Amino acid sequence: MREVNFLSTMHTKPIYILYADDDTDDCHLFKEALKALPIHTRIDTVKDGGELMDFLSNNNAQLPNVLFLDINMPCKNGFECLTEIKQNEKLKDIPVVMFSTSNSREKISVLFKSGANVYVHKPSNFSQLVQVINHALPLAVENIYSNNALKYILNA
Repeated sequence: MREVNFLSTMHTKPIYILYADDDTDDCHLFKEALKALPIHTRIDTVKDGGELMDFLSNNNAQLPNVLFLDINMPCKNGFECLTEIKQNEKLKDIPVVMFSTSNSREKISVLFKSGANVYVHKPSNFSQLVQVINHALPLAVENIYSNNALKYILNA
């Protein structure tokens, strides 16, 4: 498990974010939204589930502090990736924020049962995207260190 002192040093150390989404426009907007926040971050992006799992499996340096994971991706979808991540001893403690245009309660329930920490309904504009990222980051990071099973749904 990660060191608990990460939360107390969030303001000085960059939060390392991995963003998995096949939509290049969404990736660009996500990066721009991070720049609009008063939070020091570092980001890597991957374009599909296969690339995500390869990246995580072959990354021996540093795992992300938070993974933002789109549900609908080619090669391997977000559900499949989430399941693999949570079953992998090396990866299971990564906080996962699921991102989707769907608002299906059944899908959200399955995601939480599979180990997602936060579910975000993709917002329709940039301002809302900044707001949900600003709320999702601390929820995902704090939740992984607590011993409770709280799950969060964020809508813009």
